[in-house]
Amino acid sequence: MTPDRKTPRPRVTSPQDSDRLRAALELAAAGVPVLPLREGKAPFGNCRTCAKNACGGRPNMQSAGPCRCPGVCHAWAAAVTDPDVITSRMWVAAWRQAVCVGYHPGGAGVTVVDLDNAAAVAWARDTLPATRTVATTRGEHWLYQGVMRSSNAVRSGVDIKSLMSYARWLGPGTGTMAALPPAVLALVVKEETTRIPGEVVSSLSTGVTWDRTVATGCRHTEQYIRTGLERGLTMVRARTESGAASQAFGVARFLGAQHAQCPGPCGLDAIGRQIVAAAVSVGVPEGYARRAVVNGLQTAERSAA
Repeated sequence: MTPDRKTPRPRVTSPQDSDRLRAALELAAAGVPVLPLREGKAPFGNCRTCAKNACGGRPNMQSAGPCRCPGVCHAWAAAVTDPDVITSRMWVAAWRQAVCVGYHPGGAGVTVVDLDNAAAVAWARDTLPATRTVATTRGEHWLYQGVMRSSNAVRSGVDIKSLMSYARWLGPGTGTMAALPPAVLALVVKEETTRIPGEVVSSLSTGVTWDRTVATGCRHTEQYIRTGLERGLTMVRARTESGAASQAFGVARFLGAQHAQCPGPCGLDAIGRQIVAAAVSVGVPEGYARRAVVNGLQTAERSAA
């Protein structure tokens, strides 16, 4: 995606074009990948070469492909921070038709909880930790630091926009951005956490256990580690109806944080496998359990950095 440097860049022709382009460049300079959105707040459609994903898709999509189209194709995957791309001939042509600036939350390292009505906003205020909020036409965007899988309609009036979606830029918002909480992660995985009677959810071995031989660099006593781990596993196993994946994330994050000052190794991989096994034992599909635990351990590591 490199612009033609031999051809003079076209100039925007209206104050609105100029304002949108200026805002896009300011966001890009701050590390936020941007894209123009057309009427209806939708991305621009693919060009003929990219139509029906014939090009194979962009490398940053779920199914990585070879596409290097210089146009505004592939929706959220087109978002960039490169000012040469944003001001290239093909992009400026799109800015002329754009009605607003969009951005890729996951590319900026954030998750947007899109609250589409007053009832959804009220639910968030009662349920989720306070964070940076941005007013929208009908509700609010709540922004959290961290990324996750995107999903629409996780509950009435609530969408999750992060790794594979775009959001409309409506300003920086107000408040301090908080870390992505387990309650938001649970919105996406909760429908997968209840065991279906008679279903075999995983072949994961439950015989994996932590022992001192894998924690030669841990500063804690063996009793301290075993006590904390067993308490965490008990909390996960108690979630027999729902919420086990979210609980596994929280336990992994908490236990990971306890070892932030250790020289290592502390055997966190073994601890993580035991947490996964506990979640699987109450019906969480193994893939979701692994993802929740990995995210929890990584969140603890980032917080300690």
